[in-house]
Amino acid sequence: MNVIPQALRKGSALGEDYVRSQHAQELYEYDLQDAQSLRRRVDWLDDPNRPQVDRHELVRVLGEYNARYNDNEAVRRSLDKLEQRDTLVVVGGQQSGLFTGSLLVVYKAATIVHAARLASEELGREVVPVFWIAGEDHDWDEADHTYVLTSELEVRRLRMESWHDGKSSVSQVNVPQEKWEAAITELEATLADSAFKVELMEMLRKELLSSVSLSEGFARLMGRLFGRYGLVLVDSADPALRALERPMFEQLITRNDEFEAAYLQAAARIEACGYEQQAQAVEGAANLFYIHEGQRLLLYKQDGKFVDRRGSLILTKEELLERLERCPECFSNNVLTRPLMQDYLFPVLQAVLGLGEVAYWAGTKDGFETAGMQMPILLPRMSFTLLDLATKKHMEHYALSFEDVMERFAERKEAWLAEQDKLGMDELFEQAKTEFAQLYAPVIERLGELQPGLTRLGETNRSKILDQIVFLQDKTKQTIAQQNEAELRRWDRIYKLLFPLDRPQERVYTVFYMLNRYGLDWIDRLMEVEPELTGGHRILEL
Repeated sequence: MNVIPQALRKGSALGEDYVRSQHAQELYEYDLQDAQSLRRRVDWLDDPNRPQVDRHELVRVLGEYNARYNDNEAVRRSLDKLEQRDTLVVVGGQQSGLFTGSLLVVYKAATIVHAARLASEELGREVVPVFWIAGEDHDWDEADHTYVLTSELEVRRLRMESWHDGKSSVSQVNVPQEKWEAAITELEATLADSAFKVELMEMLRKELLSSVSLSEGFARLMGRLFGRYGLVLVDSADPALRALERPMFEQLITRNDEFEAAYLQAAARIEACGYEQQAQAVEGAANLFYIHEGQRLLLYKQDGKFVDRRGSLILTKEELLERLERCPECFSNNVLTRPLMQDYLFPVLQAVLGLGEVAYWAGTKDGFETAGMQMPILLPRMSFTLLDLATKKHMEHYALSFEDVMERFAERKEAWLAEQDKLGMDELFEQAKTEFAQLYAPVIERLGELQPGLTRLGETNRSKILDQIVFLQDKTKQTIAQQNEAELRRWDRIYKLLFPLDRPQERVYTVFYMLNRYGLDWIDRLMEVEPELTGGHRILEL
């Protein structure tokens, strides 16, 4: 694959500044540009007094989970390494999604693996890659779909229709086998026939038809794609993991006011630096969820008690702690407390994040300090756009750069279509409209002299005639477009491949669309690409 650095329009000013400049560094613990950051982070992680879970118990829980869904010799080696006291971790994660969701999930996993290897080489000690599956999230609408590009150039949304209230954690929603079969059958019907399709469908049916939840299916597929690289998987909703997290949840409850103040302080600092909050810190928020009667309820504080938004659950601090003792799996983190829990569980050297995630992590710095912890080094995930040979040739034929497609595609396409008007019809129509208006103006003026009421009638008549000229002009443009339909489809394919739904390719298409085109070994070829861990974007010419 040919690899070309290429700027990509990003959405987070704070994330960009963290990667590119010094302006945002006061909002974070470590400077990505500082060569000493890695060593400083290691020194802190080696402090035996830092808050941390029992490592042997953690490895036991991870071993049981990965044996079920990610059973690979390389993963077992990673777990053996993690049991050693001086082993560190590079971690990143994502909410589970249908068919693993969009390509950025794959790029994040690849970044985690590369970053762990590079850190291990630099430090001379073991660093293990870990992928955190956010199975505790309950936003089913974010997890239940993905996209492919059909042969008819439709960006097709594949969705697993909901059959539940949508308020349960994704990992706790049972997916019937017929739901999996329906989703796979739809994908099979949508993907173009290829030399790899039969094998791909067999693999999906093998892994998914036995999965009882979306998170389990996600884990099985991620294991198939990255298990051989030693990527350890963890589901944040795993009940066995929740039992290990009890001490941190206890601290988040007993010192909740302190954590609230810390998050509000960080939010004020973010705004003082000229940025918008990505994860809103709210007064009175407990920044915790409680799972009650199958529903994941966000907790607030009111009159010294913990309540949900609707007031259907009201608990004192003591009652909440008692429930934590009985049922740790009933508790769940929100976006601000999840990073702390991740650092409590793992010796996190680096956290691999998208730039949007980098932005909301700025709101956690004071929370880490309140917990006696320290925000890890934040590492931007790798970012790619895949460009096949045919699309590249079409772009060259139309003299289109990547920037043209990203910034001014409609303008360039319209200009090209105008050039296909070999008879100059559009110019003639514009001339006719101008000359008609000029010829008709004195007629309307004289009508007014004859009888004032005729002026309006004349203007209406003029508008109707101009409308008819415009109607014929549009019909002429449509005829020219129809005569160039094949080439216009090429234009549409360029845009829909690179920026489907007006978004970067990596945020839309599933990796299985690419595997169907390029083969199941495409992940191995992706992993051969030299890693770039500074937040840049690259085009991969396939």
